[in-house]
Amino acid sequence: MDASSPDGPVSRGPHVAVLAGGALIAGLVAGVVGALLVRLVIVYWRWVVALLVLGVVAAVAMAVAVVRQRRAERERERRLREIAHLERVDVMTGEEFEELTAELLRRDGFRSVQVVGRTGDRGVDVLATTPDGRDVALQCKRQKKKVDADRVRNLIGALQVTYPGRLGVLVTNNDFTAPAVEEAAGRLLLVDRARLARWMDGDPLPL
Repeated sequence: MDASSPDGPVSRGPHVAVLAGGALIAGLVAGVVGALLVRLVIVYWRWVVALLVLGVVAAVAMAVAVVRQRRAERERERRLREIAHLERVDVMTGEEFEELTAELLRRDGFRSVQVVGRTGDRGVDVLATTPDGRDVALQCKRQKKKVDADRVRNLIGALQVTYPGRLGVLVTNNDFTAPAVEEAAGRLLLVDRARLARWMDGDPLPL
């Protein structure tokens, strides 16, 4: 069949020419851009070297920070393994118990953990933010007798007056009286001796 016939195959000559022209233009553009880059490097080589040095320094600093963070996390885990036992908790001071509670929160990914349990703490010992962004206020009671309803009411009052909007948690190495459990129902999370043992063993708080 005649190639020039309307029913014959279409000639590919123009398409090949277009592709060749496009490739030539692309090559010219790449060459111009490459030449400009080389020119910029030659003219501003000091800036290029400075940027490279800064990049290397930043990468090294980031790597050092990551190593230090991991080392601190390992040290925190080691310390928790040593002290996070009920028999150790039972002989802690109140301040040591607050610090232990803060470390457990940090282990579980809480942010902005702050121990405030000193004179004038207004009924709250530790402040923190949950991993999903909720603010929490904790009161820590390391004592030899059960926690009564008055302690629960004190924390509820502190939340209403001084720390509104925060989730309340009352942590103890002991247990709670029945009136305390009733008072806290639907208002506070109570962490008794059994719950504390599970928390120290790695079970996060059910917040």
